Amino acid sequence: MRTNEYGQPIGAAVEQALPAPTPGRVTLVGTHCRLEPLDPAAHAAGLFAAFAAAPDGRDWTYMPVGPFASEEDYRAWAEAAALAQDPLQFTVVSTATEEPLGTLALLRQDPKNAVVEVGFVAFSRGMQRSAVSTEAHFLLMQYVFDALGYRRYEWKCDALNEPSKRAAERLGFTFEGTFRQATVYKGRSRDTSWFSILDTEWPVLRAEFVRWLAPENFDEGRVQRTPLRTRS
Repeated sequence: MRTNEYGQPIGAAVEQALPAPTPGRVTLVGTHCRLEPLDPAAHAAGLFAAFAAAPDGRDWTYMPVGPFASEEDYRAWAEAAALAQDPLQFTVVSTATEEPLGTLALLRQDPKNAVVEVGFVAFSRGMQRSAVSTEAHFLLMQYVFDALGYRRYEWKCDALNEPSKRAAERLGFTFEGTFRQATVYKGRSRDTSWFSILDTEWPVLRAEFVRWLAPENFDEGRVQRTPLRTRS
């Protein structure tokens, strides 16, 4: 255990230069999808159509916004969201169809400590439980850890949102606990579940994402041959 001159236990030394870079409006290209900075002119109509294909509004229950009654309503939200640095919104575009299928964002950006959160994850039914969904997350993780050099990548969600918690664990996040009555949204109280990935965990996770996303892991129907194994 590391101690100071008084014999008190202290944390590990941080050798990297801080602050880390601030996330930017970059395009991240993968095999199944690419992430582009949210552009309402290019993306709003397609995104609203993708979201409107759902039979009801349940995908928005645990989101701070939505559901949206019309394309105009969604476009108004997107125009405001696209101007913000934090949250920094990205659109997920399918490389197979060139259609926008969802959005996600980097928020609570803390370059001083090299910490950032992924959130505002709004994936349409057309990309849920698909290689596009997994690769979208992988591309953003890869950008945060490999390009920006961040030390910690966070995921937070309503503690009642079981699908989000399962998704976090599948993607390799470690559950850290629940903050009780942490926020208020849509007129209701939220207990928040916290998850994270650390830079020391990333190399093993990156290798597993690369293995899972490889073409040979999918059959002719684009169904996975083996599952993503991020848990030891």
